[in-house]
Amino acid sequence: MKQLEKIGNYRWTICALVFFATTINYLDRQVISLLKPYLEADGVFGTDPSHYESIYANLVIAFQVAYAAGMLLMGGIIDRFGTKIGYALSLFGWSLAAIGHAFAKSPFGFGVARAALGVPEAGNFPAAIKTTAEWFPKKERALATGIFNSGTNVGAIVAPIVVPLIAITLGWQMAFIITGAVGLIWLFFWQVMYDTPEKKLAKGQLKQSEYDHIMSDKEETVAADGKEFKKVSWLKLLKYKQTWAFFLGKLLTDPVWWFFLFWLPAFLKEQYGLTGTQVSFPIALVYTMTTFGSILGGWLPKYFIEHGMDANRARKKSMFIYALFPLLVLSAQYLGSFNMWFAVIIIGIAASAHQAWSANIFTTVSDMFPKRAIASVTGIGGMAGAVGGIMIAKAAGMLFDHYKAMGDIRIGYGIMFMICATAYIIAWVVMHLLVPKFKKIELD
Repeated sequence: MKQLEKIGNYRWTICALVFFATTINYLDRQVISLLKPYLEADGVFGTDPSHYESIYANLVIAFQVAYAAGMLLMGGIIDRFGTKIGYALSLFGWSLAAIGHAFAKSPFGFGVARAALGVPEAGNFPAAIKTTAEWFPKKERALATGIFNSGTNVGAIVAPIVVPLIAITLGWQMAFIITGAVGLIWLFFWQVMYDTPEKKLAKGQLKQSEYDHIMSDKEETVAADGKEFKKVSWLKLLKYKQTWAFFLGKLLTDPVWWFFLFWLPAFLKEQYGLTGTQVSFPIALVYTMTTFGSILGGWLPKYFIEHGMDANRARKKSMFIYALFPLLVLSAQYLGSFNMWFAVIIIGIAASAHQAWSANIFTTVSDMFPKRAIASVTGIGGMAGAVGGIMIAKAAGMLFDHYKAMGDIRIGYGIMFMICATAYIIAWVVMHLLVPKFKKIELD
């Protein structure tokens, strides 16, 4: 504690701002999964229940297509205009789009609203990772990433508690309006409190000791002749194996999180008959567990490094450990047949492992690339994750409609759980083969 006070802790205030932005990000994107029964009952998905799953899958896909495109667009914008402006534009855009869902009346209208939400929401993680790289030395980045990434879990915890209550008391339209408006409050604090370490130091709002700590292992942002380094194009970044390692790691593992996020309420309804506020506690438990997984995911490699392990080996070892836990999902349905809470806890463990994995795979970008390319590379990987999410959403919609028509949708969930269980081990092997060591590359 004394050392922290001596160095200063404003960087953790910045981490808190990013944490709340990420919480809002996931709150806004999850609302539709909790309102699915209300939208069906209100006739938004039409009058033929046999197509409801495919219609819902198409809405998920509309978001993910836009999110994939937004990852490339927003990553470039944030690298070009800077974190402060880029993050603010992103959150303002997705808040307006979230509110706009309240005025949709048909699957097409919701598809437009989901696409409008997807593009600006894609800016959150490129901006968050760039913020972390600007404000934290390498040894603290995974922990900072784990902390702000736990906002995804808090958003997912708050949503099932708050959204059904709003829908029941005020209507589903107000659930979109109220949750969307929360982001506009965050913008005020971001504009007042955020700036780069250099500007905070110049204004006397950051201690010199903390600034030196933040900059202790950072690359220079200007060349020896005083000129600022040029931004790096996406095409140039794609020639590096490091970019493809991150790309494929996200492509293979992000879909698992998308699946749990958008279909967990439906799984609890189909498998155990839970509806409305009945799903609130099981979902809240799952995402409470993932909060601890996210923070542990950032702490473990830091622990390894502090006990003498080099950063590359610490990151790889941690990610391998996290990749093992999702294999438990193979037993979720069987054990859940004895008691629903066995399935809920197993899914919670797998989701926790994903967040631990996510904290580290994001940090590999700042391990491997200089600061001027971080948001763009994060955007490329985020696009890959969204593409994987599109594929898993389409597969889920087709599988669930097919097996529901056959009278046993549980088979469809069993197939999806097999995919979720094995994705991380496959991703770890692929990344290790492409990049045996997470070393920072030299860009031209």
